[in-house]
Amino acid sequence: QVEVKESGGGLVQAGGSLRLSCALSGRIFATYAMGWFRQAPGKEREFVAAVSRGGGNAEYADSVKGRFTISRDKDTVYLQMNNLKFEDTAVYYCAADQNWYAIISGDRVNHWGKGALVTVSS
Repeated sequence: QVEVKESGGGLVQAGGSLRLSCALSGRIFATYAMGWFRQAPGKEREFVAAVSRGGGNAEYADSVKGRFTISRDKDTVYLQMNNLKFEDTAVYYCAADQNWYAIISGDRVNHWGKGALVTVSS
């Protein structure tokens, strides 16, 4: 049974920081590329960031470049979010797949978490 579980969401003021974490159980973590997506109210889910299996390659959406950093260690992937803006308010979903292109596109991703709510107050 594969489980993807996010943690670390919450309420923060604009300009503040927050870190999301995501763990993958039931599989060998090192064999999975990991990503973060988000969905704001009334909008479609969008790609935020992704990191390759070994951690050597990372991709970011233009809207978060320079503010968000994705990283991973032996069993957890992180999304450090700095200088948060009101428009970053969304439910953030962690994604896991052995296919890098699935992770950066969000298309046919095998495993999703249930989401963590991030609310940025203006």
